Amino acid sequence: MAADLHDTYFIGCLPKTSAARPTRSEPGPATMGFKAWNLLRMADMGLPVPPAFVLGTGWCHDAASRAAAAQPATWQAGLAALESRTGLRLGHGGRPLLLSVRSGAPVSMPGMMETLLNIGLCEATVPGLLRQTGHPRLVWDAYRRLVATYGEVVAGIDARHFEDATQALAGGRNERDLDFAELRDLTHRHLAVYHQHAGRAFPQDPRMQLSEAITAVLASWQSARAQAYRTSHGIADDIGTAVTVQTMVFGNAGGRSGAGVGFTRNPATGEPGLWVDFLFNAQGEDVVSGRHSAHGHALLASVLPLTWQALQEATQHLERELGDMQDFEFTVQDGTLWMLQTRSGKRTPRATARIALDLLDEGLITRAEALARVHHLTQAHLTSRRVVGEDGAPLVPLAEAVAACDGVASGEIALDEARVRARQAQGVPTVLLRVDAETSDIAALEQAEGLLTQRGARTSHAAVVARQLGKVCLVGCDALRIDLAARRVELGGQTFQEGETLTLDGHAGRIYRGVARTEADVPADLCARLVALQGDAMP
Repeated sequence: MAADLHDTYFIGCLPKTSAARPTRSEPGPATMGFKAWNLLRMADMGLPVPPAFVLGTGWCHDAASRAAAAQPATWQAGLAALESRTGLRLGHGGRPLLLSVRSGAPVSMPGMMETLLNIGLCEATVPGLLRQTGHPRLVWDAYRRLVATYGEVVAGIDARHFEDATQALAGGRNERDLDFAELRDLTHRHLAVYHQHAGRAFPQDPRMQLSEAITAVLASWQSARAQAYRTSHGIADDIGTAVTVQTMVFGNAGGRSGAGVGFTRNPATGEPGLWVDFLFNAQGEDVVSGRHSAHGHALLASVLPLTWQALQEATQHLERELGDMQDFEFTVQDGTLWMLQTRSGKRTPRATARIALDLLDEGLITRAEALARVHHLTQAHLTSRRVVGEDGAPLVPLAEAVAACDGVASGEIALDEARVRARQAQGVPTVLLRVDAETSDIAALEQAEGLLTQRGARTSHAAVVARQLGKVCLVGCDALRIDLAARRVELGGQTFQEGETLTLDGHAGRIYRGVARTEADVPADLCARLVALQGDAMP
């Protein structure tokens, strides 16, 4: 049945009356978006998912539908269900309900559309959240994040204005190192920035915040980057995005809290075992935005072993039920695990083969399904290049970084999309160097041979897309400094001008001067397993 303007879905909560907002279409990816559909499936599996309601994809159909979605009459039943389930109320001075508002198309479009967190914080609800949590740093951190994100996404304020205010107060320190008093000061500075550049005060009515957040998320379906992504990946413009309105859980609630993104298997090689990036005392956008470097799972496992065990059990359950390697997001609030998203993970061709063969051996998929996943692969798909020295002598790297996607890429240094495109038009390969691994660089990454960033995590949206594109991607290179004004970079104590050549080694996470010598790396065992599955020679 086609999606209908009255489609609202409930995850972990029920409306007080089904007549309040009838759902006429069966839940599924087409009607409620893939992200929400998988949230519903996780909740049905008994995994810990914060309660939510979902405005289906039909609300994105046209301008009139999008305008109607933002009206309180549309989302009131969903809000009432959340309030009943949690015992909290949006805008309540004593027990405030805070919400996240997320996009979610029927197909995965990582990082292409908007998310807003901490909806519901305002001057009236700050005291209640302080009493509720007993954690002033959490409250002021959440509030300053809301003002800055809301200003950028809803009011269209350039994010640099908020970043400048942050740097003016932090003096070069990471904002995650600020104490609650400094974050309170930063919140007030952000409120002033908002007023100055929006021409109005930050909205203090949480219901208005929710309405405008829904509008902004639906509008992001038509953003330039989302349209470019759909064109590049052959995704239809008319499928639309759903909007998931979910109860907030807080990864920024202290040393036993944090946010993480991971894969149930290595998305570059297919090797079994969790592949996780995690930041303590952080919210999810800190990890996926590409603006922060993250830790692997070892620190999470050592500090919160019971939480790590719960995550392992939850993700094993996901693979058993869904029959594929999963890309998942989670939050830990005071040691309690909450699952926020899962989807089939983007992976390299080599990982595609390894994962399909391993899942078959583990009895999680059939031989027919395994064949369907690998029928197109050849030995060339599984062959990569490795850096080697002359006569076997080891090469000395300029610097090291975290490898997010394997392979080797050599090219001229390019510091922005314009340079990448100009050199690509002349047939010259480039490697893109940036401070952060952000989704705004995806258009440039499609033309470049690889990406190197000063900050960022293996699971940031840009790194995920790099793997999908088969691009070499190194992130979190502490030795990299970029001077955009002078069009030069410092790397490992050496200075390079834009246009000089580097080699990125995605296997070892190393960067070399010039064009490094390489040799083919053929995974013989993996090729043999694939041939055995196909019953003949590889295509």
